[in-house]
Amino acid sequence: MPNKRINGIHLEKMMKNGLAALQRREQEVNRLNVFPVPDGDTGTNMVLTLLNGVRYATSSEDCGVYLRGLSDGMLLGARGNSGVILSQFFHGFAVETARSPIIGPGELRAGLIRGYRAAYDAVVHPVEGTILSVMREGIEHIRSQITRTSTIESILSMYIAEMRKTLSFTPEMLSVLKEAGVVDSGAYGFILIFEGMLKCLYGEVIDLAEQPEQPSEKPLVDLSLFNEKSEFTDGYCTEFILQRLVHPRYRQDFSRDSFISELKFFGNSIVVVVDGTRVKVHIHTLYPAKVIAFAQQYGEFLTFKLENMQVQHNEHDRIAAPKKEHKPLAVIAVVNGEGMKELFSRFGCDIVIDGGTTMNTSSAEFVDAFSEVDADRIVILPNNPNVILAAKQAAQLSKRRDITVIESKSVAQGYFAMAMDLPDSDDAAFRVSQMESGIRDIATISQTVASRDYSYHEISCRRGDEIALLDGEIVSVGSDYAKTILDTLAAVPAIEEKETCVIFRGARVPAEREEQLFELLSAQYPLMDVEFIDGGQEIYHWIVGVA
Repeated sequence: MPNKRINGIHLEKMMKNGLAALQRREQEVNRLNVFPVPDGDTGTNMVLTLLNGVRYATSSEDCGVYLRGLSDGMLLGARGNSGVILSQFFHGFAVETARSPIIGPGELRAGLIRGYRAAYDAVVHPVEGTILSVMREGIEHIRSQITRTSTIESILSMYIAEMRKTLSFTPEMLSVLKEAGVVDSGAYGFILIFEGMLKCLYGEVIDLAEQPEQPSEKPLVDLSLFNEKSEFTDGYCTEFILQRLVHPRYRQDFSRDSFISELKFFGNSIVVVVDGTRVKVHIHTLYPAKVIAFAQQYGEFLTFKLENMQVQHNEHDRIAAPKKEHKPLAVIAVVNGEGMKELFSRFGCDIVIDGGTTMNTSSAEFVDAFSEVDADRIVILPNNPNVILAAKQAAQLSKRRDITVIESKSVAQGYFAMAMDLPDSDDAAFRVSQMESGIRDIATISQTVASRDYSYHEISCRRGDEIALLDGEIVSVGSDYAKTILDTLAAVPAIEEKETCVIFRGARVPAEREEQLFELLSAQYPLMDVEFIDGGQEIYHWIVGVA
């Protein structure tokens, strides 16, 4: 029998079926990536984002309760631009239906509209012909046809049909798709999710791919490390979700800023995320009872977790990894490759996250990194255009006002940003401005082997060809890696005026090739200072930064 309303249990089953439908065709979505370099596949990013939401959500008959957990998990687990956009869609949907224990035609229509608007708002320069267009046109073309008597099945059927129409037109809206003969991968993945949700309502259950085994219930730490002779200095890691209440016994003057200010009296490493009338809190404190008493002035706890950090960290761990000293400025960078990690650590990065190209960093990884530093201000160097949105989303989730995302789109830009830093200065704002100036006018050349056939405008390549890119655009294709680099260097604006060339060698490139490339570069640009660094990156054989 068709459903005119669904509750949280129905919705949970639908979301899991949507995830399973996407998982089943994950590689198909990945293959729609038109670019011949694997730069964080869309299907995988979307699967990991939605999977984190499904795992994070709490089963409830109340749709609002279930969606809040789903949204929180997706926001934190978002990877890549497609994952961030997907998480923002469901965040908008969750905000719109927050007070709806049951979702009917009106709530579903409003949620789909609020969802796509939230997704658009998350992107600085929205591009039509992508997942955004499909989200928007899918509901805008049918919103007037939805009435109080519509069934959930009929609405989703119309929604999917309209999205399919828009999907077929994405090549006309985005020329790069047309030349490659494909549709937008993110849009296709989004449709697969909703097709899986609809199939669930019709009784077609798709099995989720087998997930890694959950850890056993044995203690994760040696409890004997804390006894009657122990000292207690590390405090408690305290996390909870507080439901604010309107009963007269509770305070009604809640303000996030004043709430944080009060929490600072009780501890540090504070993260506060406000979602409507719910407040998610993380704090390290020696006095959890005081935190509990303070929070209960506003409402009661939905969830609560308290861990003794003294037990978690034994004496050896504390000696091996001492707490970070307080700094005016802390730097978090995303890189790929052992050489890169060592280089950025040596440059003074406080946290170096391994990721960037093949496994895009999630918002949660950034949020975790924020709690590991003790600084007045934090700078993030994403070093990848597909990581910038996740970094910005993490900054918003943390609610800290002292986080700056410097939009470095390559490790070369990140390298020059760090080179401009003045770590001995206590003026954090000046240091940030120096680092921002470091990425300006930096040309990045990336050289590798094409992973698939590709054709766009006047550039075409076959799988296995040597290719070189200038700031993300393919410039040279051939059979000689060195020639593609030299040809691309020649395309750098004002190349004769450039003075510095830093070259990062990839993990699979023999060291002796450095000398060959150095001789060719020296002959072509005798006045340019050339430096080679063992980067150890996986995808690109060579990354060249020119300043």
